[in-house]
Parts: sequence; C-alpha cells; structure tokens
Amino acid sequence: MPQYRNLHAGEPGPWFLTRANTRDQFALDSVGGRYFVLCFFISASDAKAKAAVDVALAHPSLFDDKHASFFGVSIDPADEANKRVVGRVPGYRLFWDFDGNASRLYGAIPHDADPKMGRVPVRRIWVILDPTLRVLKLVPFRPDGDDAMEVMDYVKALPPPSRYAGIEVQAPVLVLPNVFEPEFCQKLITLYEASGGQETGFMRDVGGKTVQLHNYAHKRRRDHIIEDGEVIQQIHHRFKRAVVPELLKSYQYKATQMERFLVGCYRVEDGGHFAPHRDNTTKGTAHRRFAASVNLNSDFDGGEVSFPEYNPRGFKPPPGGAVVFSCSLLHSVSKVTRGQRYAFLPFIYDEEAAKIREANNPFLGEGVEAYKHN
Repeated sequence: MPQYRNLHAGEPGPWFLTRANTRDQFALDSVGGRYFVLCFFISASDAKAKAAVDVALAHPSLFDDKHASFFGVSIDPADEANKRVVGRVPGYRLFWDFDGNASRLYGAIPHDADPKMGRVPVRRIWVILDPTLRVLKLVPFRPDGDDAMEVMDYVKALPPPSRYAGIEVQAPVLVLPNVFEPEFCQKLITLYEASGGQETGFMRDVGGKTVQLHNYAHKRRRDHIIEDGEVIQQIHHRFKRAVVPELLKSYQYKATQMERFLVGCYRVEDGGHFAPHRDNTTKGTAHRRFAASVNLNSDFDGGEVSFPEYNPRGFKPPPGGAVVFSCSLLHSVSKVTRGQRYAFLPFIYDEEAAKIREANNPFLGEGVEAYKHN
C-alpha cells in the first residue's frame, strides 16, 4: 500500500529547490507576501490534469503575483519537452519536479516513489499556501473536475495578503533606537567614504560549495569591511550594551559572536536594493541566527527594510537605530530613489552556532574566508 505524506492546515509548507520554467534553481523559500497555489497535476498527458492547469490559466486577474501566484508541478519530462503546458510571468510558473522531491514532500506521490524509475502511484492535489508559506487548504482532484473552480473561488475570496491572518500582522522583529550615537554613525560613514566601498554579491550553494554570486537584478550594494581593531571593539561595546540584552529579553537568546564588521551603501545612481532573501540558507551561512541593520544616516528615500511574508511595511529607523531580526525571515531592501543609504550590517550568533560555522569550513568555495572558532 503506497504511503503518502499528509499535510494539514496550519503547518509550514515544506521548502524545496527545483528547476522551473523561469530559472534553473527555484527555491520556494525565496518567495512570500502573497498566496501560492501549488497544483500537483503530475503530467499533462492526463486530460483532467491538463484541464486543471487550463482553468488556472484562465484567471490571470487572480494570479498576478500580487494577490496570488500559480505554481504547477510536473514529474513528466514530456510536459517540458513537448510544451504541453507553458508558464508565463507574471502569475504562472511551472516546476519540473522530475526527481519527485517536491511531490513527495507534499504527498502527491508516495514517500519511496522515484519517477525516474518509471510510472509511480499519484495523488493529484491542490495546495494553497498563505503569504508565510503555511498551509491554508488542500483540495484533491475529483473525477468531475470541479476541484479547480473550488480552488479559484477560494483564492478569490481570501483577504488581501497583508491581512491574511484577519488582521495586519507585525513582523517579529526588534526596532531599537540609539544603538549608535550620531558621532559614531558619522565616524563609520567617514571610514566608508575613505575607501569608496566595493561591489558585493550574495551567497549560494553551487556544486556543494558556498560561493559568492553577482546579479544586479537581485542585489546592488557597495561595502566597506572595517579592519581597525579599535573601531571593532567600539562596535562590540555598543552592541553588548544596546542589542544583546534586548535579544535575551525578547527571544531568550544569549548572543556572544558577531560576523561581518561591514558598512554597506545603497546608492541611487546604482539603483541600490536587495531582493527578498533569507540570510542562512547555505552551508557557509547556516550559523547565522540574527541580522542587524543599523542606519547611519537619514537623508535618503527608499532603501527601507521590509518583511514581505507579513506585510509590505518598510522600516527606516533614524540614524543609530537598528532593525534586528531572525536570519530565517524573508526580507528585502527597497530601491533607493534619492541619495544614498549607509548602514552597519552584521550577523549575530552564539557559541553553538560558532561550532557550526567552523564545521562548515569544508563547504566554503574559493574566495570565501574560512573561520576558526577561538
């Protein structure tokens, strides 16, 4: 008897990484802030499966990447090769789940099924996720095909994504004024301006190694690494005084370590921004527990930190003020539209996480500095 995973409303939708019609690697955890309809149609060679996808494609005003997005999941290579189903942006993407990983995680095929070995038992289902990627509703395919319209009507009736919980939900972040005093903010800006900063990328696991990639559509920022030991000690002192006690009070977390003494600059002339991402999804970053974003100036527009899983609100603390948040939260920095935003951008963790960081040294790619825990 085939054994399937059974998901229930309220539990997190499993994250997966798979190839899509829009990119070679699509990480489900990289999206948030709208409703997601996963349609495990399995193969468009089945008339009912193809009809289900066609119903979704007939509702472009619903799947606009603002209210909702449609993700169709196929385990049949012929669907891609013969273009039996075609995605389009905005709104519609297809996951080529030919190894069955996503389909197993969502209970569309059995735990031990391997599509590469031939035909497998299937349960065609719709799974609706909320903006934080938690399960809202599961609808199995039915012989008469009325499941598709049930899903369309259900998604259409959902409240705006920013009020998915019935109220506007505050992202679970700390907003802390007065972490740095104005004079110290200016000191860090002066250090940055003396060097001019360098373009930096973002971390991804490629071929089993954590490497730095560059893609201006995803991130555009120039950084200066602080190497002055005295300045580093001054930063430590201020964080121990203003941030560490708040982490302990709010999250019962005793932070002891800091990574990256870095002043970043998002410039209007670069279109400075950072698309939605999480900070701990690679081997080389798995130790990161909290991120801090300390504004050093205020004479800019845009450049606000936001947490799209919860609502579109952006945070712009005054100079010296910080937003502190879990590295697991999806977050972004909006495009700077005037001036330039300077910020101090470290990661914070503890002794146990430091051991994880050191243990993951073998997974660091060329150019990513190894770490030794003292």
